[in-house]
Amino acid sequence: MIQCKDCELCTIEENGRKSFNCDPFTNIKEPECIAKWQLIRLDMLLASYQGMLMWYKKLAPLQDKLFKYMQKEIEDIDEADKWKIDEFDEEGPDDDEHPGEML
Repeated sequence: MIQCKDCELCTIEENGRKSFNCDPFTNIKEPECIAKWQLIRLDMLLASYQGMLMWYKKLAPLQDKLFKYMQKEIEDIDEADKWKIDEFDEEGPDDDEHPGEML
């Protein structure tokens, strides 16, 4: 099995970072290269998922504040409109005029 460092499709930069120019659909040297390529892609996917989780953790306190603020605003609106509901409940519906009729 050929090692990636010995393959012409792998370049190693000065800082030690490896760059892979292989494409599993066109220029794979050995069957093991596909497994390595899949591991590299899974590692990239995991890194992006962890980055997303980091942002969610940073945004969680702000999201909680927004939910509390919106809940307070909705409760204030309900409290302001409560007089309309209380007035309607005291008068009752107008069904007493025609108790047998259905609309």
